[in-house]
Amino acid sequence: MRLKLLLIPTLCLSLAGCVTVGPDYQEPPVPQANVWDVTSANGKKGDGVSITKENLAAWWKVFNDPMLTELIKEALEGNLDVREARARVREARARLVISRAGLFPSLDASGSYNQARSITSYNADNEAVRTENTYYSAGFDASWEIDIFGGTRREVEAAQAEIQSEQASLESVWVSMAGEVAQTYVAIRSYQQRLAVAENNLKAQADTLEILEDRHKAGLSDELDVQQARYNLEKSRSAIPTLRSGLELSYNALAVLVGKMPGKLQKRLERAQDIPKPPFSVVLKIPADTLRQRPDIRQAERALAAQTARIGEATAELYPKFYLIGSIGLESMKGSKLFNADSNVWSILPSVTWPIFHAGSIRANIEVQNAKQEQLAAQYDKAVLVAVKEIRNSLTAFNQEQQRLAALTAAVDAAQKAADIAQDKYRQGLVNFNDVLDAQRSLFSYDDQRIASQEAITNDIVSLYKALGGGWQHMKMDTTQRSAPGATKTAQASATMTKR
Repeated sequence: MRLKLLLIPTLCLSLAGCVTVGPDYQEPPVPQANVWDVTSANGKKGDGVSITKENLAAWWKVFNDPMLTELIKEALEGNLDVREARARVREARARLVISRAGLFPSLDASGSYNQARSITSYNADNEAVRTENTYYSAGFDASWEIDIFGGTRREVEAAQAEIQSEQASLESVWVSMAGEVAQTYVAIRSYQQRLAVAENNLKAQADTLEILEDRHKAGLSDELDVQQARYNLEKSRSAIPTLRSGLELSYNALAVLVGKMPGKLQKRLERAQDIPKPPFSVVLKIPADTLRQRPDIRQAERALAAQTARIGEATAELYPKFYLIGSIGLESMKGSKLFNADSNVWSILPSVTWPIFHAGSIRANIEVQNAKQEQLAAQYDKAVLVAVKEIRNSLTAFNQEQQRLAALTAAVDAAQKAADIAQDKYRQGLVNFNDVLDAQRSLFSYDDQRIASQEAITNDIVSLYKALGGGWQHMKMDTTQRSAPGATKTAQASATMTKR
C-alpha cells in the first residue's frame, strides 16, 4: 500500500513540465533605419562628435554646467514620476513571486480541540442520560495542482516579462524626466538672457527719450519725435512682464520636476548665466543599436513577450487539471494519547477536472489574448517608427537651427551698426527719427531671436539624446528605502537592466 502511495506523487512529478501549450515567443527584429540622409548644417566635421554609449549614459555632462548636473541628480532622487515607476517595478516583482508559488504544493497546519455534551438516551425515570466527548486533532493538509500542460509556467513567464517591461518603463520615465529637466533649465537661462537684452534695450530707449525731451525743450526737435520715442519705449517695457512671467513658470516647472515645492529654486538660479551650449555643431555618428537602447522600445517588446505567454496560460484552460490533495496528522479522544503511534491518520486524494461545456468562454478568452497580442505587436512597431521619426527630427532641427543662428548673429551685428549710424545721422539732421526707431526695433528683435535660437539648438541636442534613449544607463538604484523631499519613505527598485 505504501508503495502505491509513493508511486502517485512520483508519477505526478514525472508528468509535470512535459507539455507547455501556447505559442513560444519569438523576439521581433528591429528594422534598420537610415537617419544619415539628414544633411548637416555646414558640412564641417572639425567640431563634430561621434555619440557613443558611454557619453549617452550621462549626456548632460557634455554641457559642462555643474548646476544642470546637480539638478538632474536631484531629480533622480526626488521626481515623483520616477518614484511611482519604481513602485510599479516592486509590484511586478511581487506578482512574480505569487505566480511562482503556483508551481509548488501548498501546506497548511491545523489543530483542534472539541468537547461536546449530548443526550444519548433516557432512563427508567424518564431522565436524560448525557455523555461528554472530547476530541483532539493536529496535522498538516497539503494540496498541489500539477502543471502538466504548462498554464502556471506560462503565467510565470508572463510575470518575468512584465518585470522587465516595468523596469524599462522606469528607465523610460527617467530618460524623459532628465530631458525635461535640461530643457526647463535651458528655458530659465534663456529667459534670463532675454530679460537682460530687454532691460538694456529699455535703458537705451529711455536715454534716447530723455535726449529728445531736452532737444524739444531747446526747440531743436518737434514733439512728434518725442511721442514716437515714448511709445517705442513703452512697447519695449510691455515685453518685460511677459518674460518675467515665463521665467517664473519655468522656475516652478523645474521645482516640480526635481520633487521640490515651487518657489524653492529661485534663489539658487537667480544669478543669470549663459545658455548651456553643446561643444560641437555636427553629429558624425550614433551607435548602431540605438533603437534597442531606447527604453520605450524595450518596454513594448517585453510587454509583447508577456502577452504571448498569456495566450499559453489561457490555452491551458482547455485541458484537464490534475490535483493531489492529502493530509497527515494525529487524532485521539484523549489528550494523553494524542502523540501515540496508534493515533496517526492520513489521507491522499488524486483528482482531475476537465472543462466540458463553458458556452465557448474559454476559447473566447484565448481569442481575447490573441487580440491583445496583436495590439501590443502594433504598439511595438509604432514605437520603432516613432523612435526613428524623433531621431531624424532632432538631427534635422539641430543642423538647420545652426544655420538660422548664424544668420541671426549676422543680423544682430548689422542691426547694431545700423542703429549707431542712424543715431549719428539723426544728430546731424540727415535722417528723421523714424529711421532711428526702426533701427532700434530691429536690433531688439534680432537680439531676442538670436537668444531664442541658441535655446533651440541646445533643446534640439537634448531632444536628440532623448530620442537615442540616453540617460537611463546612468541610474544607480538600490533596493533600500529612500526618502524623497517632503514625502514618506519609498522603496527604490534596481535600475540595472534585467538580462534576458
